[in-house]
Amino acid sequence: MPRVHRCRALGCHNVVEWPARYCAQHKSLEATADEKKRDYWKYNHITRNRSVSKREQYKFYKTQQWKHLRQLVLDRDYYLCQYCKARGRLTQGNIVDHVVPIEADANGMSDASNLVTCCKACHQAKTAWEQHYYGCGAENSFTGKPFIKDVATIDVAMRFGRMNNNA
Repeated sequence: MPRVHRCRALGCHNVVEWPARYCAQHKSLEATADEKKRDYWKYNHITRNRSVSKREQYKFYKTQQWKHLRQLVLDRDYYLCQYCKARGRLTQGNIVDHVVPIEADANGMSDASNLVTCCKACHQAKTAWEQHYYGCGAENSFTGKPFIKDVATIDVAMRFGRMNNNA
């Protein structure tokens, strides 16, 4: 007897034989899932490990030291986004972010004073701001601008685009 399961399309209850994931009606979704899987693999195996320094940075995130440090920061900040808190809003956060990115200053990698808790929206906005201000990211063309360690200043800069052209 063949192994069967339900179609993975949302709300579809058709039965499908293994190894197919979708029924004939939703077969087009299978190609989309395969593309996402390839993109995910490319990001994790090529983009993240594009250089020796990046490889070392991402190895750090798998260590016990990072896990303990991350939990320490989350507990210290009471799981509240520090960028939202700087503008008077209380938002739950579960991402631990380096205030000064480790691509710009590797010395702050395991320094708890260089870490804050943030929400997903603030983390995405800060990452975009860092790429412009510090020159972090795929192209790694550092701008040489001074490090900003104040969360409130960074929050204003990433929301209003200030300090992008100032040294």
